Amino acid sequence: MGIALEAPQAGLDLVELDGQPLSLEEIAAVADGGRRVTISAVACTRMNASRRVVEAVVERGETVYGINTGFGKLADLRIPLNELAALQRNLVRSHACGVGEPLGEVEVRAMLLLRANVLAKGHSGARARVAELLVAMLNKKIHPVIPSRGSVGASGDLAPLAHLALSLIGEGDVLFRGERVSSNDALRMAGLEPLILEAKEGLALLNGTQAMAATGGLALQRGLRIAKLFDLAGAMSLEALRGTPTPFDARIHQARPHPGQIAVAKHLRELLAESEIRESHRLNDSRVQDAYCLRCMPQVHGAARGALEHGREVVEIEAGSATDNPLIFLKDGLDGDPESAEILSGGNFHGAPLALALDYAAIAVTDLISISERRIDRLINPDMNEGLPAFLSDRPGVSSGLMIAHVTAAALLNEAKVLAHPASIDSVPTSGGKEDHVSMGMTSALKLKRIVENAELVLAIELMAAAQGLDYRAPMKAAREVEMARVRVRELVARLGEDRVLAGDIEVLAEAVRNGSFDHWVQ
Repeated sequence: MGIALEAPQAGLDLVELDGQPLSLEEIAAVADGGRRVTISAVACTRMNASRRVVEAVVERGETVYGINTGFGKLADLRIPLNELAALQRNLVRSHACGVGEPLGEVEVRAMLLLRANVLAKGHSGARARVAELLVAMLNKKIHPVIPSRGSVGASGDLAPLAHLALSLIGEGDVLFRGERVSSNDALRMAGLEPLILEAKEGLALLNGTQAMAATGGLALQRGLRIAKLFDLAGAMSLEALRGTPTPFDARIHQARPHPGQIAVAKHLRELLAESEIRESHRLNDSRVQDAYCLRCMPQVHGAARGALEHGREVVEIEAGSATDNPLIFLKDGLDGDPESAEILSGGNFHGAPLALALDYAAIAVTDLISISERRIDRLINPDMNEGLPAFLSDRPGVSSGLMIAHVTAAALLNEAKVLAHPASIDSVPTSGGKEDHVSMGMTSALKLKRIVENAELVLAIELMAAAQGLDYRAPMKAAREVEMARVRVRELVARLGEDRVLAGDIEVLAEAVRNGSFDHWVQ
C-alpha cells in the first residue's frame, strides 16, 4: 500500500515529480515552502515496476550488489535473506556520521525534493511509498536535522543522505512545528508511519548527490540574482562617479559576442538611459576612459553570468538524473517480466559534474565581489571620486563616513578569495581504497553558499555607497532606473549625515536583496 498523499487544493501551484529535470526556480520555490509537491501516477508505476525486479532477485536467491551484499570494501560478502532488513537499517545508521552545524531548512527541503525526484525515475528499485513519504514530509514540513559536514561527494553525499533517511525510519531528530523533536514523534503527529526498509531501499536513499545539488543549487539561484543586481549597483556607482556609458555600446559587444557580456551591456544601457547627470558633463568631460571597474562591467559581470549559467545547467540536469547504484533498466516496458530487466553497477553517484561547476561558480562570484570592492573604493576615495566628499562624509575628518564600510567589503572579499580555492582538485581515498577518487562536491557547495552570502553583503555596501554618492549630485537626477533604485535604497536606510552604526544598514540591504525587494532590476 502506498502513502495517501493529500489531494491537491483547487488552484494550488503544485510541482509534480516524474523524474524529469527541475529548474532552479522550481527547486527554490519548494525549498522556500511556498509550493507543494506531488508524484505523477506514471512515476509511481515506474517505481513499482523496478521494485518487482528487486523482489525477483531476492526470490531467486541471486547475489546482486546493493540488494543482498555488503557495501564498499564489503561488496563481496553475501547477506542471508533473513538479514536483508537489518542490512538496510544498519546501512542507514552506520552512515549517519555527519557533524557540524545543521543545514538550513531550505537546503533540507531541497534535498527531500531532489531525492524523491531521483526515485521517481524508476531506476532505483525502491517502492513508490518511499518517495511518497519524502513528499509527505515536504508537504507537512517535517524537516530532518542534517549535519552539514561529512560528505566527500562519492558514493554521493552518504552522511547527509543517511541523516535524511534516518527520519524515514523514525530515527534521528527533525524540526516540526517550530520545535526539534524525534522523527518518530513528528511522523506520528502528522499522521504518517515510519518505513521498514526492504532490500535495496537503504542504498537507494543514500547513494546520490542531493546534498551538494540542494546546497549548491540554492546558492546558485541566489548568485544568479546578485549577478544581475551588481549591474544595478555598478550603474549607480558609474552615475555617482560621473562615468560614461559609451563602453556599453552594443557594437562593441557584438564584436566579441559572448552571451553574458552582451546581456550585461544591454542591461547597463537600459539602466543608464535618460540621465541628467550624464548630460550635464557630456560636452566638457576631459577624461578619455573610465577605470576598468566601471568600463569593463560587461566583460567581468558577463563572464560571471556565464559561469553561473553553466552551474544552473549542471544542477538542473542532476535534478532529473538517476544517481544511485546499482540501477535497474526494464527491457519490456512497465508490465514486462522482471527477469528480463538488467541491474547495472556504475558510478552516477560521483559528484564531479557538480563539484567542478560549483567551484567555477565560486570563482565567478568572488570576481563580482572583487570588482564591486574597487567601485566602492572609488566612491569614497577623494583622490578618485570625481569631486565627491572624502569617504562620502558631510564633515570629513570629524566624521568617517563610509570609510569602514569599505574596510568591511575588503574583509569579505579576502574571505571569499580564500574560499574560492577549488575543492574539486582534492581527493582522499575512502572505504578501504574501494572509493579511491572522490569529488569533494559538498565542500564546493558549502563554500559557494558562504561566498554568495559575502557577495550579498558587499552588494549591500555598494548600493549604500552609490546611493550616498548620488545624493551629493542633487539636484541633478541620475538615469530613471538608477534614480528609482536610489529611492528604494532610501526607503530601507536613511542617508548618512552624522556618523552612525552602519552594521544594521548593511544587513537590512542584504536581506532586501535576498527577499526580492530589488527584483525589479533582475532581468
